[in-house]
Amino acid sequence: MSDDRPERPPRSSPLDDPQRQRLLGEEGRLEGVEEDTWIDVIQKMDEVYSQLLRDEVALEEKNAQLEQSQQFIFSLLSAMSDVLVACDHRGAIEETNAALRELIGRSDADLRGSSVYALLAGSAGVERVRGIVEQRGSSRAGEVVELELLDAQGRAVPVDFNCTPRVDGSGRRVGTVFVGRPMAEIKRAYRELREAHEALKRTQQQLLHSEKLASLGRLVAGVAHELNNPISFVLGNVHALQRYGQRLAQYLDAVHGQEDAAALAALRRSLRIDHLLADLPSLIEGMLEGAQRTADIVQGLKRFSAVDREEHAAVDLNAVIERAIHWVCKGTAQGFDVHWTPAGPCTVSGSTGQLMQVVMNLIQNAFDAASAQPGGATPALWIDSTLDGDRVRVRFRDNGPGIPEAYLSRVFDPFFTTKPVGKGTGLGLSISYGIVERHGGTLTAGNAAEGGAVFGLELPVAGQKPHGA
Repeated sequence: MSDDRPERPPRSSPLDDPQRQRLLGEEGRLEGVEEDTWIDVIQKMDEVYSQLLRDEVALEEKNAQLEQSQQFIFSLLSAMSDVLVACDHRGAIEETNAALRELIGRSDADLRGSSVYALLAGSAGVERVRGIVEQRGSSRAGEVVELELLDAQGRAVPVDFNCTPRVDGSGRRVGTVFVGRPMAEIKRAYRELREAHEALKRTQQQLLHSEKLASLGRLVAGVAHELNNPISFVLGNVHALQRYGQRLAQYLDAVHGQEDAAALAALRRSLRIDHLLADLPSLIEGMLEGAQRTADIVQGLKRFSAVDREEHAAVDLNAVIERAIHWVCKGTAQGFDVHWTPAGPCTVSGSTGQLMQVVMNLIQNAFDAASAQPGGATPALWIDSTLDGDRVRVRFRDNGPGIPEAYLSRVFDPFFTTKPVGKGTGLGLSISYGIVERHGGTLTAGNAAEGGAVFGLELPVAGQKPHGA
């Protein structure tokens, strides 16, 4: 350790030359004592004095080291964010740190020698600490307890304390050291974090609901066009039947009024009763057909709406793709040129509604991407499927601008979207990815060599157990 103190001037010997000359006399000899003896005494005194100087320097160095150690310990105690209290075996406080004094609003002089129990709020805490402080034994194993201290405003502050015995050089227990962390801020932070997490979950649920509503909106737009024809057909036939009923009622009134045969025949011809009776079967058949088509559409809508059901059954994937194309093109993607090439009969195991949502989302995304490209080219999509053993692969390729390389690794991330604000939630592909994964399949994204984005859908055929099912 370096010593920056100024160098001390050399001290003179205990007996300087004039003193020694007076003692030795005129001839330099001490009367009654041999000169050699006196020289030996002088040398011993010089040696003792030199040793005294060395001891003094060593003592000053030790004092400097001790002062530095004390300063280091003091700086550690001052820098600790955790509170510290050291007390003796009777509970009298011997040492504290700045964090504790700041928490309780008392000075070091006020705390030193006072009872550690006075810091606690509540009798339960006092008894707990008393049992720790007054226990016998010198085991180094401590214990963790949660206590409440009285802060500067007299409020109870929860603190997690680690209580460790303090022993002397002989191993005898002489006190206890309490090191703790106030938990009020941490508990408040945890509470705020929990509230933020709950708010985030509610927001996610709302966004998921919005995405489902968007998918349902695309479906309803197609269903509205699909329902228009049979309902209009049934409605027109009902109006015809209403007119026919009025004419039949008029003719029956004449029959019951006992009109003569000539009058009834003339009325029959004017009301065209024979034509009416011949037309009734076709009207009824047309209404039955329209009603059946409406029932089929409603049944398909019911299957699609069951997106949250986990039951898996045999699903005709080709029928799902054809219906998805029909509904998207009839709804929000009118003027979309879709080329569908099935590989042949293909049955997979899964949920019809969930697979319908995946395919509709892929078709709708392809239309949105192809419609956004400059040049005014007709949006187009090519869908083809292949069977490879126990797997079916469906390829969706559009004629859009493709996916930028920087986005390829993020297209399935929740809330990631390249659409303008208000045009997408960024959840459609993420939800689709999760649905396909639950069906034991995979959903991939990339760019086709001929241009445009390409999405690959792979599913196990019926009879293969989906992963995670």
